[in-house]
Amino acid sequence: MENICNKVLTGIHFLAAAILVLIALVTMGWSVFEIVTNFFAENNEAFLPLLLQSVGAIIIAAAIIDVARYMIEEEVFQEKELREPKEARRTITKLIVIISIAVSIEGLVYIFKAGTSDLQLLIYPAALIFVSSLSIVALGIYQKLSVSVEDKTERDRLMHRETDRR
Repeated sequence: MENICNKVLTGIHFLAAAILVLIALVTMGWSVFEIVTNFFAENNEAFLPLLLQSVGAIIIAAAIIDVARYMIEEEVFQEKELREPKEARRTITKLIVIISIAVSIEGLVYIFKAGTSDLQLLIYPAALIFVSSLSIVALGIYQKLSVSVEDKTERDRLMHRETDRR
C-alpha cells in the first residue's frame, strides 16, 4: 500500500512540475509577444514599463522552471530519505534569491511608473526594493548560520566515526 501511495504521489509531483513548466513557457512566450507587438506602437511612453514587466515575468518564469526542476529531481528521481541539510540550504537560497530578484524588478517597474505621474507614489516601490535588499541580508545570515551548523555536524560525525573505530 505504501508503495502505491509513493507512486501516486510521485506521479502527482511529476504532473505538477510539467504544468509549472508549461505555465512558465506560456508566460515567457506572452512576454515576448507583448514586447514585439508594442515595439512599433505609437505610445512609446508605456514601452519601458512593459519591457521591465516582461523582464520580471521572464525571471519569474525561469524561477518557476527551477521549482519544477527541483520537484522532478527531489520528488520524482531521488530517494526521499537521502536529503541533507546542505540540499535544503541550497533550495532555500535559490528560492529567496528568485523572490528577491522578482520583488526588486517589480519595485523598479513601479519606480518608473510613479516617477512619471506622482512622486508620492515612490514610497511603495522604495519599500519593495528595501524589502528585497533585507531578504538578501537575511539570506546571508541564514547561510552563515546554517553552514556553521553543517560544519559542526560534520565534525561531530567524523569524531563519532573515529571513536567507533577505536
